[in-house]
Amino acid sequence: MPSQGNGTQGQAAEPLEATSPEAFVRLADRFIDVANRANRKVPATDIHMAFLYAAARYNAHVGRNVRDVADHEVYVEEMAGIYKEMLRTHLADPDV
Repeated sequence: MPSQGNGTQGQAAEPLEATSPEAFVRLADRFIDVANRANRKVPATDIHMAFLYAAARYNAHVGRNVRDVADHEVYVEEMAGIYKEMLRTHLADPDV
């Protein structure tokens, strides 16, 4: 990833296990808010692909530079499995 940003690149954030569920959802809601604001001018189909691209890019950064994964394919499968489960859960949610 480029060296631009908030100056914390390369520094590990607090692990997910240490983040409260409430804080996790609040963080996710911030990303959803960005998508909803963008959707005023940009089609949702474009936004969802941009978010997938951004998630892939950021997860690649985390895998290579924060977690230092040895086997990229194992990491890809891990991330894809987590995404699939999250997507299934949200598709089943009548409030979405």
